[in-house]
Amino acid sequence: MADYVLVLDEGTTSTRAMLFASDGVFVASAQKELTQHYPREGWVEHDAGEIWEKTLACALEVIPKAGGAACISGIGITNQRETVVAWDKATGEPLTRAIVWQDRRTEPFCIELRAEGHEKDVQKRTGLLLDPYFSGTKMRWMLDNVPEVKAAAEKGTLALGTVDSWLTYKLTGGAHVTDASNASRTLLLELAGAQFDQGLCDLLGVPRSALPEVIDMSGELATSDAALFGSPIPITGMVGDQQAATIGQACLSPGETKATYGTGAFVLTNQGEVIPQSHNRLLGTVLSQIGGKRTYAIEGSVFVAGSLVQWLRDSLGIVDVASQTEELARSIPDSGGVIIVPALAGLGAPHWRAEARGVICGLSFASGKPQLARAALEAMAHQTSDLAKAFSADGTPWGTLRIDGGMAANTWMAQDLANVLNIPVERPDFVETTALGAAMLAAAGSGLYPDLAGAAEAMRGNLKRFEPDMSDDVRSDRLERWRKALAAA
Repeated sequence: MADYVLVLDEGTTSTRAMLFASDGVFVASAQKELTQHYPREGWVEHDAGEIWEKTLACALEVIPKAGGAACISGIGITNQRETVVAWDKATGEPLTRAIVWQDRRTEPFCIELRAEGHEKDVQKRTGLLLDPYFSGTKMRWMLDNVPEVKAAAEKGTLALGTVDSWLTYKLTGGAHVTDASNASRTLLLELAGAQFDQGLCDLLGVPRSALPEVIDMSGELATSDAALFGSPIPITGMVGDQQAATIGQACLSPGETKATYGTGAFVLTNQGEVIPQSHNRLLGTVLSQIGGKRTYAIEGSVFVAGSLVQWLRDSLGIVDVASQTEELARSIPDSGGVIIVPALAGLGAPHWRAEARGVICGLSFASGKPQLARAALEAMAHQTSDLAKAFSADGTPWGTLRIDGGMAANTWMAQDLANVLNIPVERPDFVETTALGAAMLAAAGSGLYPDLAGAAEAMRGNLKRFEPDMSDDVRSDRLERWRKALAAA
């Protein structure tokens, strides 16, 4: 009986295949690291061929643990959203390296568009700002700077897409589709529009013919090539990683909010069927599209979260493994006045300052590894506090924050979030809710559950709750020192 769901979870630093039982119990996984390429300052690239080869290898490792492809009811795909792949439809091969969501090379083009007065209209139509973060300007850069991409466009064989689109193309042997959540991150889709908008494509200089078809996030979306796994497996869930985590946290009603702490940090609040319009430099995005019906979310994106701890580990040698930050943070009563502004890739919401750079303030001879590790974790609460103020100013205050992602396993950080935000924080036992959300969509899409709400209720699991216990004066002092450090960045 086909009662398992296979999730292909495409992250920034690794790819995973994860197997879930129909009740949401995690069964098995295989994971492989992805090579990070940094050819210039501010440039971040992936090898799209490596993404596919390692994703396929992980899937082939996990599928036998379900009893074979025939035992899998559906595949769910979730991915880092704004990373762009260009490939040739005739050969099925990449034309250049993928440009990763963190990449900042298109800032001059964004400045040009802003100077011409386009941002207000673009934000109203797409919910997004003119920032290098989003996919459309990366597509334009490829067309302008990679001869192979330009030549394929002229021949009519160019395919452009985010990682969900690339993986689906390779899995199916040619289907060129993308789900609505990923499409809504391109600057090329109106939030109320069914398909990519010709006017927005013209503004950014991206040929609409090279873009995929925008489809639902759950249902019978496509089918894998039988030659890959021994028999075909339907693809029944496709979703961008932050929307997946929102669904995995069962934030299915308006007002419910989640924060994912992975490479970056991303907060989404369910807005229901109301198209969001932020006045505080937050983003509007598609949360779900099922049966052609959309719900929306308002989002705040922070570029550096877990990658700050990775930097402390790999570049400074502060810790040997990321988990040591919790032990170091607990070993001292406070950070000794040390504040880290982790603008290593600029500042995201609500500041949107691509030129900002990281700052460490308050160093003294008493500062050491514990102070730096604690300051790095405290930076997560500080950045989230800035987002909380912006959400509240947009009329969407948080009553409770549901957290997930790799950093959420850090109990000290979870409590610090509750303390600084002064609201309860909830963490599921299974913090990999990005994969779980994709599993929920795939389970509902394959018919294991009648709808997404039923899948979420059955598969979500247990929660741990953190209540705030910080005094007002300590909280105020922390946030005042953060504001001063932020000004230096």
